[in-house]
Amino acid sequence: MREVREWRAHATRITRKRRDPVVVQTFRSATAATIAYVIALRLSPEPAPLTAPLTALLVVQVTLYATLTNGFRRVNAVVTGVLVAIAFSLLVGLTWWSLALLLVAALVVGRLVKVEEYVPEVAISAMLVLGVTTVGNTAWARVVETLIGASVGLACNLLLAPPVWVEEAGESIEGLARRLRQLMLRMGEEAAGGTPVDRAAEQLHEARRLDHDIVEVDAALRRAEDSLRLNPRVQDSVLHRVVMRTGLDTLEICTVVLRVLARSLTDLAKEREPKPLFEPETGAALEQLLSEIADAVVSFAVLVTTHLSTSAESAEERLAAELHTAAGTRDKLGLLLREEAERDPGHWQLPGAVLTEVNRILDELDTEHRTRRLFEELDRVSREQRARMPRLTRLRERLGVTEQLWRNRAGFDGRSR
Repeated sequence: MREVREWRAHATRITRKRRDPVVVQTFRSATAATIAYVIALRLSPEPAPLTAPLTALLVVQVTLYATLTNGFRRVNAVVTGVLVAIAFSLLVGLTWWSLALLLVAALVVGRLVKVEEYVPEVAISAMLVLGVTTVGNTAWARVVETLIGASVGLACNLLLAPPVWVEEAGESIEGLARRLRQLMLRMGEEAAGGTPVDRAAEQLHEARRLDHDIVEVDAALRRAEDSLRLNPRVQDSVLHRVVMRTGLDTLEICTVVLRVLARSLTDLAKEREPKPLFEPETGAALEQLLSEIADAVVSFAVLVTTHLSTSAESAEERLAAELHTAAGTRDKLGLLLREEAERDPGHWQLPGAVLTEVNRILDELDTEHRTRRLFEELDRVSREQRARMPRLTRLRERLGVTEQLWRNRAGFDGRSR
């Protein structure tokens, strides 16, 4: 039985490794570059047409959307550089001052044609073409090789379709939620048992370190959003992106509020040292409340990363029940904190801040609040699409693919996507 579990764990690690972005990108890039070089050997007059595999390496990205956008900008940059070099070769040839003028002109033209991060490629292409004797042949050979590399890169994305990275982004969001949960549980235990200042400060530093986790989750979510764009295998891609993005925004707000809560508990520990932070009954209530909120945070993450409507409905029911229980504990904690404030009116601000921050987390996790934010974000995305692509938007509306249809297909009653 133990060997079976170990074998399953090993198989799971291999499967995840095969879907790792680095592994996928390495395999697809090497394949595209090799194919591009083989084709260029037959079509290009150059003996070593390395521009083709170089272009393929730069064009092939982890997602189809990134490949298309990078391929267009890459081809645009190289062709622009070649044209600038041809113009200079006809006028002045290659000298030290013409090279300087060529680089300035190529960089300026690169900005004008909007190739973004490939602006240096305009200057590189122009310099390499101008530096050879047979300018005309080399220039057009470079253009041909660039087109070969870009075409092979795009074809590899169609034949070796990049995966949809939604599952990985969902795992990152759930991982962030579980780290939040662990910190909340430790904060509750320390508050109930009496927290020394140094331990409270350590929890504050841990809460601050969660900012780095958010950056990593945001990167995973951006990759997932790109993998959904222009992907024919995914329906309602806009809806997927909006749901996960608003979910991460909510967790980020909860992280900030948790950091403020840790700051309040640290200041309270300094105020009351060597006494405990709270009375035993109040500390136990706070520990129970943080434990219930911690469970609700994980349930919220499961909700925003669940794809099937039935699973999403059960996840929301669980979240609603946990929030209802936490609200009752919150009310109990509020009464206990008020009694403590009446006994010690000189130090009511910090316990009041603790209650305020707990309330803020509960409000952010509330399902009605989440539904309202989803509607607002869908409206914003819809307005941006109308402004950016008015003709496509009108065509979709004529075909009946409207925002209301998105919501109906998603079952938008606050329960599912």
